[in-house]
Formats: sequence, C-alpha cells, structure tokens
Amino acid sequence: MAEVEDQGRKLSEESTDESEEEDTEEEPKLKYERLTNGVTEVLQKDAASCMTVHDKSLVKINQISLDESGDHVGICSEDGKVQVFGLYTREGFHENFDCPIKVVALHPQFSKSNNKQFVTGGNKLLLYERNWLNRWKTSVLHEGEGNITNVKWRANLIAWANNLGVKIYDIGSKQRITNVLRDNTSLRPDMYPCSLCWKNNTTLIIGWGSSVKICVVKERDPTEIRDLPSRYVEIVSAFETEFFISGLAPLADQLVTLYYVKENSEHMEEEFRTRPRLDIIQPLAEGCEEISSDALTVRNFQENQCRDYRLEHSEGESLFYIISPKDIVVAKERDQDDHIDWLLEKKKYEEALMAAEISFKNIKRHDVQKIGMAYINHLVERGDYDAAARKCQKVLGKNMDLWENEVYRFKTIGQLKAISQYLPRGDLRLRPAIYEMILHEFLKTDYEGFATLIREWPGELYNNMAIVQAVNEHLKKDPTNSMLLTTLAELYTYDQRYDRALEIYLKLRHKDVYQLIHKHNLFSSIKDKIVLLMDFDKEKAVDMLLDNEDKISMDKVVEELKDRPELLHVYLHKLFKRDHHKGQKYHERQISLYAEFDRPNLLPFLRESMHCPLEKALEICQQRHFVEETVFLLSRMGNCRRALQMIMEELADVDKAIEFAKEQDDRELWEDLISYSIDKPPFITGLLNNIGTHVDPILLIHRIKEGMEIPNLRDSLVKILQDYNLQILLREGCKKILVADSLSLLQRMHRTQKRGVRVDEENICESCHTPILPSDTAQAFGVVVFHCRHKFHKECLPSPGNVPGIQYCNICSAKRRGPGSGILEMKK
Repeated sequence: MAEVEDQGRKLSEESTDESEEEDTEEEPKLKYERLTNGVTEVLQKDAASCMTVHDKSLVKINQISLDESGDHVGICSEDGKVQVFGLYTREGFHENFDCPIKVVALHPQFSKSNNKQFVTGGNKLLLYERNWLNRWKTSVLHEGEGNITNVKWRANLIAWANNLGVKIYDIGSKQRITNVLRDNTSLRPDMYPCSLCWKNNTTLIIGWGSSVKICVVKERDPTEIRDLPSRYVEIVSAFETEFFISGLAPLADQLVTLYYVKENSEHMEEEFRTRPRLDIIQPLAEGCEEISSDALTVRNFQENQCRDYRLEHSEGESLFYIISPKDIVVAKERDQDDHIDWLLEKKKYEEALMAAEISFKNIKRHDVQKIGMAYINHLVERGDYDAAARKCQKVLGKNMDLWENEVYRFKTIGQLKAISQYLPRGDLRLRPAIYEMILHEFLKTDYEGFATLIREWPGELYNNMAIVQAVNEHLKKDPTNSMLLTTLAELYTYDQRYDRALEIYLKLRHKDVYQLIHKHNLFSSIKDKIVLLMDFDKEKAVDMLLDNEDKISMDKVVEELKDRPELLHVYLHKLFKRDHHKGQKYHERQISLYAEFDRPNLLPFLRESMHCPLEKALEICQQRHFVEETVFLLSRMGNCRRALQMIMEELADVDKAIEFAKEQDDRELWEDLISYSIDKPPFITGLLNNIGTHVDPILLIHRIKEGMEIPNLRDSLVKILQDYNLQILLREGCKKILVADSLSLLQRMHRTQKRGVRVDEENICESCHTPILPSDTAQAFGVVVFHCRHKFHKECLPSPGNVPGIQYCNICSAKRRGPGSGILEMKK
C-alpha cells in the first residue's frame, strides 16, 4: 500500500476556507491526507482514470475490481482487454474483445472454488463462470441499451448501470429483479456517469446527476410470486442534491457524497466554483440533512469535469479515497485524538480535558495531564488565577513535583493566595517549607486570610514554632490586634500549650474559651481565673463551674469570689436553684447577698430554704425595711399577730391581710383583723366581701357602729346573702348526691350478695384447714360461706352470738373488718 503523507492541516485549511470565513465553531467530521511515495510523480505524467480499494492494497489501473479477500483482481481497458488473475497464485483469465470494455466486477467470494464468477461489460454485460472442467462459460445478462457504465457485485446481487437506468440481477435465482429508470435525462450520461455502492447485502445507493435513490432488496411474499421474481426492490429514500454526484459511500447510517460543483452555481465565490465537495448527509424519506461539508482543493481542479472524480471507500478502515486525474486524497473519520486536537486549537480546554478523561484508554497522541497543564497555562495567561488554582486539584493529582512547580509559579506571579486553598493537606502533602512560605505571604498582607489558613490547615503541615515566632514578631508592632492574638491562641492550642492559649482567650473574651477548657480539661488552669471567666460571661461560667464541681470545688469558687459579692451571688443563686441543700452553709451569707443584689428573689429564697437562720434574716429585713419579707419571717417564727399588724399598718392592704388570715386559719387573727378594721370603712368593705366563708359575717355586722358610712355596703350584703344561698344550695346538692350514691351502692351490694359462690374440692375450711367437701359426698355434711368468701365446716364455727341465727366470720371479726353474715349454708 502506498505511504500516506500527513497533509491534514494543509488540506483542512484549504478545504474549509469558507467555513473560516463564516467563523463557524462546528467541528469537521473527516480529516484529509494526500497520497505520496510515487503517486504524485506518476500523476504528474499521466492521469488517473479509475481506482479500487481494499484493506490490503491500493492499485492504479484503467478499471479494476477486487474480491473481498483482496487476493484476486479483475482488469479491463479501452482496448478491449480483460484480465482476471490471482495476486498470489498463477491462475488467471485473459480475453480480448473487439470493443472497449468499461467495467469489470468479481464475485465477492471469488477466492472460493465454487464462486469463480465475474462480469464484464462494454455494449453488453457478460457473466463468466468456471465449470467443473475448469473451463469458462459465458452468458449474456443484458444487452441492447447502450454501453454498461458501472457495475457493483454484492453477495448474490449484481447491479449495473447503462444509459437508461440501473438493473439488479439475482445470481442465485438467475432473475433480473428490477429496473430503476434514470433521472435527469437531459444530462449526458458519459459526462455525468452513474455512481453505485452497496451499503449492505440488500441496500443499494444510486447517485446520478443530482438525484440520489436508496433501494432495498426485499423477499416477495410466496403467495404473490406467480410469474414474478422471488425478490423485489423498494425505494426507501429519494431526493435531489444541490450539486452533481461524482461518488457515493456509506458511513454507518449516513452517506458520504462527492460533489462536482456546477460552474454556474451562485453559492460559492468565482474562484472556487469548480472545487469538488465532500459532504456527509443524513438521508430521510423525502430529503436529506447536511451533517458536514468540505470543499477540497485537489490539483488542477479547475480543469476537471464530473466524470473525472471517483469516490472509493475501504469498509475495514473507514477510509474514503477521492480520485482525480492529478491527485488522490484520503479522507478518514476523525478519532478522539483528532477531536481533542480540534478542541485545543479552538482553545476549548475544558471540553478537551473532559474528552481526554472519558476516552483516556483510547487516545494515543494525547495525555490527560498534559492537556490539563495546557488548560492551567491558558487560565493563567488569561488572568483567571482562581480557576487555574482550582483546576490544579484535578490535574496535578498526586504528583508532588508538579504541585511544587505550580506553587512557585503562582508565587512568581504574585498569586499564592489563589492556590493556597487548593493545596494537598491529606495523606499526600508538600514539603513544610511550601506551606510556611504561603503562611508568611499571608502574614505580610492579609491577617484575615492567614487566620483562615491556620484554622483550615492541620497543624502538622508546617513548623508550628516558626509560625508562632513570626506571629509574635508582628504582635510587637501591633500588640492589640485581636485577629493575630486569636490566631496565636489557635497555634498554641495546636502545640498543646493550652495555658498560653487560655490566657489569650480570656484576655480577648473569646467565645471559644469555654470550649477550650472542656475539650482539653483545663480546669486546673482556671482555678485562679474564675473572676475573669465570670466577668466574660456569668451564665456560661457558672454553668461550667457547677457542672464540674468534682474538678473545681464549691468552696474554691466561693473563696475566689469573696471580693466580688455580685458574682458570688450569681454563683450561689444558681447553686441554690439546682439543689436547695448543697450550699446550705452559705445560706446565711446569701440573705445579705439577695438583699443587696436581688431582692425579688429574696422572699422565694426565704420560703424554700430550710437552713436559713430566721433571726439573722429578720434582722436584715427589718434593717432594710423589707415589709413583705419581715411579715413572712414573723409568721414563720410564730408571731402571726405582729405580722398581721405590719400588713395592716405598714402596707395598709386589707386584701393581703385577709389572705394572710386565711392562710393561718386562726380565729384570734380574724378577731384582731376585725378589731383593727372596725373603724376603717374600706377595711370593713373588704372584710364583708371575703369573710363569709371563714367567719360568720354576723359577728362583723353587729360590731359596725350605727351611722357609719361604709362604701358599697349594699353590694357587700347582697354578696353575703348570695354566698349564703350558694352554700345552702351546695349542701342540698351534696346531700342529694350522697343519698343517690348510697342507694346505688346498697343496690349493688345487694345484687352481689345474692350471687352464688362456687365451692369445690380445692377449697378448704378456714378453721380446720381440711378440704371443705368430704371425700364421700353421699354422707351428710354442712358448709357455711360468708360474703367475705371465707368458708367453714358448719361444725367448725362457734355457736351464734346474742342474735339467734346470725353468725360472723371469725377471721374478719378478728381483723376488725366488720361482721360478715353467713350468705349460704350448704347441707346434705
């Protein structure tokens, strides 16, 4: 096979000038190369008239045909010579005719002994078959319609074209099965010859002039055969093209067409009017869709006609050969490497990288990582540093050398910040110096970014002490910078120097101080820093101290807070809320703390504490004139009359006085309250409205002085009468309910007592503890069963008491549960 010189770029540029002018981004479907190694020199001296293609060879001669194996070739020429011979054997056929022979076609399986057949044609189509005597037999398949211009043999079907149309012959049934008439009869058949190609064993594609027909050979229904051939042809697609067809070839379900462009076409510029075009089209039922189109610059194309071009294809390699008198161009399907080439040329690096990753097993000329590096370089050149850095994660992967090279490149262009967040930080890591270089860069220009990296990067990525030293140097210039101090505390934490970190957090009042203490169990370090913790956040500090009493004792906390009573009160108050007894030894101190800092909670404390010294509390409350607290303490100490007096004199609150008297429920207190209120009309009104349920209102009414004006007296008296009537109604209602319930319960008891009681051999006498029933039931016996379900032999019961006929259960009487009368006496 002739060598192929790579002319892809040149031919692509030459053949897609129009596409470039239109600035299209559509990727071509084919790539092109020009045959060399002797072919060019031959074509400079002579013109190619025909060509055929096989996977094994490419032969130049007037008219040739190869079988499927590529081992035999048939040749015909204008001088009437026909030769068929084996390329690797001595067998052959030679014949001279007295007319030009235009076509020859070997049986596809010619190499097999039973398929030694071929056809050749000039003004008639002849079939040659070698018989069992090894002699060639000749038969005429067709004649009388002019010269045979093309013939194609596939399986058992022979298709040929003459001036009138295309015929198909079935060599198996020896029948001609169709005649497809020629379109474009106005065109000269010698100038615009018919193009034929088989897509498969039953599909024939016909191109003639500007029309295309796709024909499918089908089996006829046996019931319809009669005198008809067993097979017929259906035209499944027919359409017109824009230009004249010089060749056809199948490409999967699409069609490759070689066009000769009309000279008077208005669709192309004058200088390119006669350039041939190679299109890929998608046939449809009544038309076609153009997939791609390339205008080809072949040598001397300006001088060529439609008949001067041929299109041959190699099915095994999907190669398409465009033959012209002075040039041969090979078109081949673009592979994934070509696709990536095109994407890179168009600077579509993202798509190129994706295509390479998907097809990494199939690409031969490209490397995924190199494409990725080209993409990173492109992004850097474009100034999109963040995207370039982000892509490093995917492209550089585990190659630490490439990572370090990229870091230094980003440093050179001043973009270390961009790549910092994408550096490896897992099992695969760079040298510590790389991370330290980036941290120093951030420390110079961006404290916030520096702090972010310290939080995100594991401490083992870099030399912690070197970074601590650098931060301390910066703090000398700016000692109050909270961000630097916070970052320094985090660095100390990574280095397990928790005491240093704790000092900084407390100084900054940082929210993470409590988390640091809990996480690293730093309670021993905060025993002398309790005041600082309380000043920062009292609630969190107290909760932490109370939750960890086993690590910091209550006495230690009280000792530390003795000079800060307001903080001591917060701590003891929460302690008391959690447990009223745990801090009982500090209850006396708490009295003054509540009085000083939290009076609203003093009274609840006095009510709930069982360890508070009442005398001390009374003294403090009297000193501070806390009346409510003093009243409570007096009442708790038993001095209720003094407490009531304070309510009436100090508070002048009759409602509270009445409430106090109700709580104490002491008749003498009511008497004192009435005596104090008897000359105060507002107090009398309050008593009249509330006294009715505890003291007889008559006692108060009789003591009211005649003529005293009492506010709302009528309403108070009406209320007293209404309360009295309500009490009467309640009593009557309760009485009715009691009677009804008593009757209901009596009836239920009566029904229960009338029920029978089961007595069997498992029951025993509660007195003698022997079975209640005798073993011989035929003998006379007596059994007594009480309502309490205790059972006795009649003879085991004592004699009746004072009331004749009434007996009692000895067991229940002994337990004082009340008498149980005999409910059943069984005798036999």
